[in-house]
Amino acid sequence: MPFAVYVLGLAVFAQGTSEFMLSGLVSSIAADLGVSLAAAGLLTSAFAVGMVLGAPLMALAGRTWPRRRALLFFLAVFVAVHIAGALTPSYGVLLATRFVGALANAGFWAVALTAAVSMVPDRLKGRATAVVVGGVTIACVVGVPAGAVLGERWGWRAAFWAVALVSLPAFVAILRSLPGGVRGDGEAAPVRNELRVRDELRVLTGPRLRPTLLTMALVQGATFCAFSYLEPLLTRTTGLGAAWVPAVLALFGAGAFLGVTVAGRYADRRATALVAYGMVALALGWSALALTAGHPVAVLVLIPLMGLLAFGTGTALITRLLGQAAGAPTLAGASTTCAFNLGAAVGPWAGGLALDAGLGHRAPVWVSAALMGLALVVAGARRVVVAVSGVRVTG
Repeated sequence: MPFAVYVLGLAVFAQGTSEFMLSGLVSSIAADLGVSLAAAGLLTSAFAVGMVLGAPLMALAGRTWPRRRALLFFLAVFVAVHIAGALTPSYGVLLATRFVGALANAGFWAVALTAAVSMVPDRLKGRATAVVVGGVTIACVVGVPAGAVLGERWGWRAAFWAVALVSLPAFVAILRSLPGGVRGDGEAAPVRNELRVRDELRVLTGPRLRPTLLTMALVQGATFCAFSYLEPLLTRTTGLGAAWVPAVLALFGAGAFLGVTVAGRYADRRATALVAYGMVALALGWSALALTAGHPVAVLVLIPLMGLLAFGTGTALITRLLGQAAGAPTLAGASTTCAFNLGAAVGPWAGGLALDAGLGHRAPVWVSAALMGLALVVAGARRVVVAVSGVRVTG
């Protein structure tokens, strides 16, 4: 595996920490800025919306740049808005910085995923995808719990400063390690479109890809819905103290890391089985967590399991999408990022609606179970089964 692929994973670690860390900070942000828990949760949705809109826009805007230049630009913007977010006293400004930071993150993801798989042979594309996505899971293991600790000791703004500082080594590493050329082979040539944009859009909006994109959005929506409100669930329903929150977030991240590792090893050969079994297990698992949320032992067992299932299934879906979108080299990574973050936008929003309706702190987990049920219904249709599995289904 080229070292540059691991460098991309390092940068994604810094950005993934920012995307996920609010799950341990929603209460302190809400209290400091004088807003509700649901409003604080919308900061995660704003980030995800920026990712959805930014992925295709940033991929197209940067398509004439060498990949290294595009990645460095996006990462520099990401650092700048986190400094602004750490300084502002305004909820509105903070919401805006989350959106702009997400635009930059979306551009980075779209280029990074395409760059990573272009550096390796076909037999290693699943592993290259897992390395990049693995940056997010390591963020869950290390970055998100660390952000929760910083928020508890020095306030939520300290976590934003930490993300900006951690991003700087990633910037230097990309500058020194990533080739500047189109294919990641050291050739310092500008990125060129091999197909016209409308041809790529035709590939991405075809009947083969649309159902897979919808399935991924629903799976990620379920994950982000429960994860965004994990901290109030743990402290107000499970009965764990605030000091437990970083440890439980780390458990989720450890499970996620294991899930990505397993999926990276087997997704190229058994993506269909990983997706099918993973979706069923997620529907059952979120339901079990909602039912047993008042029992600490059950929660501590289920949390890492849900991380494993969510990110293992998600990685298998990403691998499948990138394979199906091979005819859209500029926008393949962007379409994957859009689907991932469409779920990340809808999930916290839906969970916030359930909280505002007075349904209790278990409600977001029940919403996650419902989203997985919908994903299973969608995936049960004949055309979706064909799209997800990549094989011909008769009858």
